[in-house]
Amino acid sequence: MPQVNPDLVEAIVRDAGGKITGHTRLQKTAYLLLVAGFDARPRFAYRQDGPYSEDITMSAKMGSLMGNLNEEEQRVDWGGICSIYSLTCQPESDGSPERRKFVQTAAGAASVALELATSAVFLFREGCEDPWAETERRKPEKVSDGRLDQAKRLLAELRQIEVPTPLPDIA
Repeated sequence: MPQVNPDLVEAIVRDAGGKITGHTRLQKTAYLLLVAGFDARPRFAYRQDGPYSEDITMSAKMGSLMGNLNEEEQRVDWGGICSIYSLTCQPESDGSPERRKFVQTAAGAASVALELATSAVFLFREGCEDPWAETERRKPEKVSDGRLDQAKRLLAELRQIEVPTPLPDIA
């Protein structure tokens, strides 16, 4: 049974500057917040596109139905549907400046680089000895065009931000 907490998703969107484009960005940003020790609540499992939390999905749905969260679906260039999360009103953030910087860096990253970085972190935390090689093996179509290097740079950039629990030094 998912643990529904719309305030958690609203806080992520608020700290991102009031808007997050894409379900993947929301999920992966939430996962990195968990790993960095900013939040201990959502549970994650590995799925095709990396760490995924039904808690985050249901919290976003509930927040858009009853809370301060707006989810607008738009068709994107490649033909799919993309969710754009925003707040109906923008309350003052109660998150630390470090949390806001962390969220803005993660949520502002290229979606595929963010997916690859979080996948590697997840695999590392699960005991994988070479999480980048395993990420490349699992996602060969996504690591091309320098995206794996982008993911490593993103993780290195996130590691420079002061967080309660340092991200793994795998970049």
